[in-house]
Amino acid sequence: MTTAFFRKWFAKPIRPRIITFANQKGGSGKTTSAMNVTVGLMSCGFKVGTLDLDSDQGTFTHFVENRRRQASLSRFPLDMPEHRLIDGSLRATISEAEEEETDNLEEALLDLQDCDYVVIDTPGNDTFLSRLGHILADTLITPMNDSFLDLDVLVRLDAGGRRITGPSGYAVQVLDRWGLRVLVAGEPFDWIVIRNRLAHLGNRNSFQMGDLLEQLAPRLGFRVARGFGERVVFRELFPAGLTLLDPEACHDKHASSRSRAAARDEVWALLNTIGLSELPQARATWNKKLGVSLSGIHLGATAGTGPDAEPQPTGQSSDP
Repeated sequence: MTTAFFRKWFAKPIRPRIITFANQKGGSGKTTSAMNVTVGLMSCGFKVGTLDLDSDQGTFTHFVENRRRQASLSRFPLDMPEHRLIDGSLRATISEAEEEETDNLEEALLDLQDCDYVVIDTPGNDTFLSRLGHILADTLITPMNDSFLDLDVLVRLDAGGRRITGPSGYAVQVLDRWGLRVLVAGEPFDWIVIRNRLAHLGNRNSFQMGDLLEQLAPRLGFRVARGFGERVVFRELFPAGLTLLDPEACHDKHASSRSRAAARDEVWALLNTIGLSELPQARATWNKKLGVSLSGIHLGATAGTGPDAEPQPTGQSSDP
């Protein structure tokens, strides 16, 4: 039944482009990244659907609920995604539970089929819904902090932390789902590993992580991009369902103008990596809706391009 569901979905001539955020290590900024990309896509003028496959935690759902409440209170307009939460099944048998979860996911995707993009947040552990979210992805984004603890989710290293000895369990799982997606869709997903909480100034750990990821990327088939800096303001804005891309008047007290500008640049750089660089109207809409052009603040390192390089366009098609 699951195979039939996938074949039916991928056979659609027009369907939303799905961006799935996934990592089996907590605290990597997975949901924060999903929230910012969602608002970034809406700022570019796209109709965005969101799916929360982590019903136990539900942080993505809480963000949307907070945002909906803020929209009703604020005199400033807030773009809203079409959101769905998929609950885990309580059926007695594994087969019954998986059938129910597949049906619920299919129903949610039908509700969101008129969207340009669907952003999926997955739980931080291996569940049936998480596996479905991986295979559905057109773009799979794995956020990780710039540390050897987080790198362990992708690869095993020698005692010196310099030589790769093999892939980790999660990397093997991703490659397995990559293969399943090829079988049911005829093409793989685009896997991007983003480096979150990068130090503002380069340090030895950061450069070493960059070197290791550069070695690992061609072996596992992912691309590396810069993610989001460590900003307390992300946590401060969560109760209001806001991001630093939202109208400045909504949260002037929360962050300096430089912090807002840097956050805008980080989101645009990631959208650019995903593939929006070939859509000039996306940049024009972004500038118009935010009321400010991209600041041009220097973003620093992107793994594989040197400590002072800025993120580069990938040339990947971005048609939804």
